[in-house]
Amino acid sequence: MSIIINNDTKVIVQGITGSEGTFHSEQMLKYGTKIVAGVTPGKGGKVVLDDKIPVFNNMKEAKNSTNANASIIFVPPRFAGNAIIEAAEANIETIVCISEGIPIRDMIKAKKITDDRNITLIGPNCPGVITVDECKLGIMPGFIAKKGNIGVISKSGTLTYEAIDQLVKNGLGQTTALGIGGDPIIGTDMKKAIQLFENDNDTKGIVVIGEIGGTMEIDAAYWVKDHSTKPIVGFIAGKTAPPGRRMGHAGAIISGGDETADAKMKIMDNCGIHVCESPSEIGKKMNEIINI
Repeated sequence: MSIIINNDTKVIVQGITGSEGTFHSEQMLKYGTKIVAGVTPGKGGKVVLDDKIPVFNNMKEAKNSTNANASIIFVPPRFAGNAIIEAAEANIETIVCISEGIPIRDMIKAKKITDDRNITLIGPNCPGVITVDECKLGIMPGFIAKKGNIGVISKSGTLTYEAIDQLVKNGLGQTTALGIGGDPIIGTDMKKAIQLFENDNDTKGIVVIGEIGGTMEIDAAYWVKDHSTKPIVGFIAGKTAPPGRRMGHAGAIISGGDETADAKMKIMDNCGIHVCESPSEIGKKMNEIINI
């Protein structure tokens, strides 16, 4: 099994005719992702990517013609909030938004609509999702992943890749890996992602990678303490960041005592998560605690 996406996922690419949309659509197709349509307003009727993928003017047309159940968004940030809403109103079940820097006001509106419709939104400002050897929605390099039993959740795109690599070096593969995004407002938070892996029978262990700022990791840790049955390895990035200084992601800024890396790591440890001091320890630590 897997979470969020699999072999049966049918994908619409929003912004498929742009340079990023075209490049990453080619990579997703090579991985085996079933892209069935693209959307670019004003370019409906075209066929792209070696005359394989039809382009529509809007999401409703694309959905009605293909019965797709997922979309991925490669559009400029000022249009991305509306793109999420358009996908939601077309009854798309899973939306992955790669775009970075979406205005917060736009994301508040988009998140409310996706939440109200019980739609799975990944991102924005994320590398996407990969279910190994089945489907890739995003910009992750598929060749680094290996099929296995570990789920990966990360705020950081780069550290998502690092966690996968460290697991593979220690003989461990992945079911699904997702970068949830580093913006202040995202669709699927860490707790929700852990819950999805908890309910997946094939996932035997979970890696969670957080960072300074906010309380997402703390909320997830308390849920793990009361509900999780699977071994979890954790890491918090930003240990050397000074209070009040944003580091990397828009959401990575310390504004309270529990938002530092040390504070989060302590809470995670107290809640039964096996905390690493460095991402280079992730694979080794999981190997020590996993029973598969």
